Amino acid sequence: MAQTPAQADGATSAPERMKRGFFATIVQFFREVFSELKKVVTPTRKELINYTLVVLGFVITMMLLVTVLDFAFGKLSAFVFGGAALWPLW
Repeated sequence: MAQTPAQADGATSAPERMKRGFFATIVQFFREVFSELKKVVTPTRKELINYTLVVLGFVITMMLLVTVLDFAFGKLSAFVFGGAALWPLW
C-alpha cells in the first residue's frame, strides 16, 4: 500500500488510529509535541532586542493613532450632539 504525503510524516489513517488504544494515542501525541519542541530555535540577544524594539515601536504607534482618533471623534461627537465648538481643541 502506497503512503500518501500525510502518512509519510508519521500520521496514520483513521482505521489505524482506531486500532491503537487510548493510551497509545496519548503517548503518540506527546512524542509529536516533543518532536516539535526540538525544532524551536531560541533567538540571539541581538535578535531579541530587535524584536522587542519592533514590538514596542508598533505598540507606541498604535497608541498614538488610537489617541488621536479618540480625540478627533470625541470632538466631532461633542460638536454634533452637544453643540460644542470644534475649535479650540481644549
